[in-house]
Amino acid sequence: MKILFITDLYPVQENETTTPRTLYDFVQGFKSLGHFVDVIKPNFILNSFIRQKPFYKTGLYNNIYNINYWTPFWFNVKRKLNRKLDYDIVIAHMPSGILFADKLNLPFVAGIHNSDLTVLTNPLYKIHFKNRLLNALRNAKGIACRSEVIKNKLLNLYPEFEQKTFTAPSGVDESIIIENLQPLHSPVKVLTCANFKKRKNIDKVILALKNLEGFELTVIGDGALRKNLEKLDTNVNFTGALPHNEVIAKMRGSDIFILPSTGETFGMVYLEAMASGCITIGTKDDGVDGIIKNQENGFLTVPISTEIRKLLQFIKSMDDDRLKVLRYNSFSTIKTFTKKRCCEHYLQQIFKIL
Repeated sequence: MKILFITDLYPVQENETTTPRTLYDFVQGFKSLGHFVDVIKPNFILNSFIRQKPFYKTGLYNNIYNINYWTPFWFNVKRKLNRKLDYDIVIAHMPSGILFADKLNLPFVAGIHNSDLTVLTNPLYKIHFKNRLLNALRNAKGIACRSEVIKNKLLNLYPEFEQKTFTAPSGVDESIIIENLQPLHSPVKVLTCANFKKRKNIDKVILALKNLEGFELTVIGDGALRKNLEKLDTNVNFTGALPHNEVIAKMRGSDIFILPSTGETFGMVYLEAMASGCITIGTKDDGVDGIIKNQENGFLTVPISTEIRKLLQFIKSMDDDRLKVLRYNSFSTIKTFTKKRCCEHYLQQIFKIL
């Protein structure tokens, strides 16, 4: 199958570290399954400066066609593209990608993230952007939501999309999956990992563990909030940002991973923590809810320090047999969320609509 993948959430160069690689993993997975894939990255020029992203001139970079634009590019998409369009399906993620795909007169699947829901619900987008995106979703052959939570939110807004909507979660590299049925360390090793943004709620984790006996907390990440976070508890181990392999190593040496983040589209870090043998705690009604099932293969909480503190104390009080069952359930779950399986699932859904 010949696939055109369109999204602004894609690294142009292999060594980019500032762009999430979840959609990149889909493209590589589709290729490994024998499909031909081209990538177009529509790039609003100011984003390179506002979001501190690398800037590339318009052009072709290893089968990735980067298209820069100042004004809404979808008015002259084909002129800007300037190439023959011969594809079986277009897969478009993020609002700019979906609007781009809607102008190509080819069957396309729209990938929905939290940013798309923002466009559909935030009054600031109502005048211009919302209606264009909504019309594009109506024209799409299928709608791929990045998590069950995103799917439910979209269908609550627009139930007419139900018949063509499915979930398209990401998967972990199978090589990092381990089975960990060991008892907790003493003290219990707790880990969190994120860019230090307010919505990640790292401060809630630090305050929950402050002066709590029998636990030690390690925080991986960096950002503008770091100095303020470090002041909350001088006993916390801040590592700064680490390479991916070192993050996985830290996870494997920890008992509990927690990130009470809000506004997550999916949250690969939770799956990586599960794959690394951590008891994993996510946020209720957020991206990973539905994969993590509370008290079955992990835990779900709310970003309130007192509630997090109670949950951590509860986990510490669990007997070894119950912990083994929880860890085994987590291991069984993550084996169904490998990169290969998730790519195969995405393609199966596409074959159904073609």
